[in-house]
Parts: sequence; structure tokens; C-alpha cells
Amino acid sequence: MRFTKTAAAIFTAALVMAGCSEKTVLTKSGLNPADFESEYNGAATGLYTLTNANGMEVCVTNFGGRIVSIMVPDKNGNFKDVVLGFDKVSDYFPENNASDFGASIGRYANRIGGATYTLDGTEVVLPKNDGENCLHGGPRGWQYQVYEVVEADAKHIKILRNSPDGDNGFPGNVMAYTTYTLNDDNSISIVYEATTDAPTVINMTNHSYFNLAGDPTQNVLGYTMYVNSTNYTPTDAALIPTGELAPVAGTPMDFNTPKTIGDDINADFEALVLANGYDHNWCIDNNCDLSVLAASVTCPETGIVLDVYTNEPGVQIYTGNFLDGTVTGKKGIVYNQRAGICLESQHYPDSPNKPEWASTVLRPGEKYVSMCTFAFSVAK
Repeated sequence: MRFTKTAAAIFTAALVMAGCSEKTVLTKSGLNPADFESEYNGAATGLYTLTNANGMEVCVTNFGGRIVSIMVPDKNGNFKDVVLGFDKVSDYFPENNASDFGASIGRYANRIGGATYTLDGTEVVLPKNDGENCLHGGPRGWQYQVYEVVEADAKHIKILRNSPDGDNGFPGNVMAYTTYTLNDDNSISIVYEATTDAPTVINMTNHSYFNLAGDPTQNVLGYTMYVNSTNYTPTDAALIPTGELAPVAGTPMDFNTPKTIGDDINADFEALVLANGYDHNWCIDNNCDLSVLAASVTCPETGIVLDVYTNEPGVQIYTGNFLDGTVTGKKGIVYNQRAGICLESQHYPDSPNKPEWASTVLRPGEKYVSMCTFAFSVAK
């Protein structure tokens, strides 16, 4: 699907309202919007810049619905780009880099064990792209598709993925929206909405890798983290949940009292050994209340704090365990292991195969709504 004239006009207006010229002006993070004007499978891509009253800036591309950069002030008032990503849209294309950086993931974030599940007595078979499992919607999940821009201005962008029946094996024609809004309190609100014409499953999230130092040559092990969680979901060797809800108390998974990420990451603890670090779903003790803090990460060097709020029951926390120095990101920086941390709001992994857990089934006439807020501040 190509951009309509209306969508192209929205793109131009968004640049102008953000104080950018279509041709020459770089974003605060140093991105050139022209480097994101391209096509993928016949659909047009672009870069959209959001700004707020405090000078914070968020850049989003409709390729994969990805957050490309987030500029926030540190304790000295200096702005830092706190997410990993690329300088041009072609680097996000899967034939160049099979990455999830900043993406709006769908239809199903995280893993579905055996790449299959049963819905209403019918087996649904999905493509395998993570050993025997289906990860993040399959090898051509929504992170590798062009979203249609529905609305865009200096404060928000709303994008649509019109996912056909059989998309990566998932049933039902699904219309899924992601809306990013930059607020004047330095928070980014993300709202996911979806409807379907046939029973299906859906579980959307944002897959930004945060580096709160604004320097991906430094890892995240020195950050302090808090997670509002009594239990987590242990996995097998393929990182598929066993179905158990295990207490975090007395284990390296306990962040109820804030501690440094690197304190226990190399502990001789089965969950950490299997995942090569933290790559687990924490069951959040907020009763799916968006106003209750789910997790928080602080960089002591910059003082930048990231608080995460969600109406989802879980957050997958991933410490970039499999970044291996083979990917070069923005400004020519090589991304080594643990260069970023992901905090992915979600239903639990493999929920379609765990009927005892909250359902991810979406049926005709229902509306899927998932919300997450990334709130930035400076440590007192």
C-alpha cells in the first residue's frame, strides 16, 4: 500500500510542526528525515518527529512502527538519545538487519511454544523463527511491515497495521492501531487497539532497547532496577514458560528492593543460565492498573530515570544478552552485549498454550486495548 496524498501531507505537516524542513534540517538526535523516505514492498516510509514543551524529542518511523530516537535531559540538562536504533530506514529492513529495535510488535509479542496453539478446537500452525517456536509474530512480523499513518502532528502519531487473514499463519483479518503520544511531563504514552473478523490471538508491545547513559558503548549492568513483582514465569531451555509462577523472593529475580542489574546477572541460577542473563517475564503486582508503577530503571551516571506503567499483567525484561557486536547502530556505534535493556509490557509468553493464564484471544465484536507509559525524569 502506497501513501495517499493525505498521508504524504500529514508527513510534511508533522515535520513542519516539529520545526523541521523536509529537505535539510536534522532532528535533535541528528537524524536526517530524508534517510527515512523510502519504500518497502511498495509502501512508503517516513520519519515523524514529536516534541514537547521541555525540548524532549521522539522520532518514529512507520516502518515497523518503530521508535528511532528519544532525546531526554540528564541531570545536567544535557539531552541524551536513550534508545538503540539506526540512522536510516533501510538498515531496519530485515534483509539488512533482523532487529526488533524500537518496534511495535504483533500479532503476538514474545514466544509461542512449538509455533502452534489450539483455538476453538482448531490447531493453528505458525512459522518457526526461534528454534521450534514462533517469536514476535514470525519471521515477517509487524516489525518488518509498513504501518499506514492515520494521524500525525507535533505531539502524537497514530499508525495502522491492516493484517490479513493468514498473516504469518494467524487467523482473522485484524486492524491494529498503535498511538504514540509525547506528553509535557516527559512521558510517552503508547496505546494499542485491535479488532478482528474471526477469533485470533493478539499481544502487542514496544521493543525499544534503552541505554539511559546515551552512550551504547557502555552496558546497562550498572543501572539500578526496581520491579513490582512477587512472581515470574520460569522457562525451559527454549525459553518457553513451564506454566509455573515462581516466587522471586530469595532469588536473583527479586528486584522489589532496587538493586544493580549486574549484581546477580551471572549467578549460577537456572533461569539466568538458560537465558544468558535476564530475558524473563515478571508478573506485575499492579492488578493491571496503569497508574501503579510496574518497573523502574535508573542510570547513576546521567541520573536519567525510566518508569514503566502498564495495564498488562506482565513485563518482559531483556538485557540485550544476544547483542554480539555484529550490528552497527546510530552514529556508527557497535552494539555489544547488554548495550540496552528492554521492558516489554505484555500478556505472558505462550499464553495461547496456557489456558490457566489470562486469555489473549480476541473475537469479533471485541476490542483489544493495551497501554504502556514510559515516563522519564531525573533522580533526586
